[in-house]
Amino acid sequence: MCLACRTIASLGIASAILLGCANGAQQASQGSFSPEYKGIETILLDGDLVNFRVEMTGARNNQDVATYAACAAAQYALIRGFGFARHVRTNVDNQGGTWRGDAVYTISAALPEGLKTIDAEVTVRDCGAQGIPTV
Repeated sequence: MCLACRTIASLGIASAILLGCANGAQQASQGSFSPEYKGIETILLDGDLVNFRVEMTGARNNQDVATYAACAAAQYALIRGFGFARHVRTNVDNQGGTWRGDAVYTISAALPEGLKTIDAEVTVRDCGAQGIPTV
C-alpha cells in the first residue's frame, strides 16, 4: 500500500475512533437512552413516494426520531420488493415529551441518485441491532 494511502487510512481510523468517543461522551452527558416506540403510520403518496409518521417518547433529539422513520422506510422498501430508499424530508415535533416525525422517502429497486440514500437490507439489520422497530 502506498504511503499516502496508509496515511489516509490511518486518519480515517483515528477519526472513527474519535467520533465514537465523542458520541459516547455525548450520550453519557445526556443520561440513559430509553426510548419507547409508539408506532408507525405508512401512507403511500404516489407510486414510489411514501410518507412515514412515527411517534416515540424518550428521544434525545430530532435525530432519534428521524432514525426511527428511516428504519420504517427501509423495512417498507423490502416489503414492497425494493432494495433502496431515498430521503426526501423529515419534520419533527416534540410536545410534552412525545416526539412525532413526519418523513417522506422514495423507494426504488436500484440505488437512487442523491446523498441521502438507504440500502434497505443493511438499514433494517442495523435497526434490529439497535432495537429500533420497523414497519
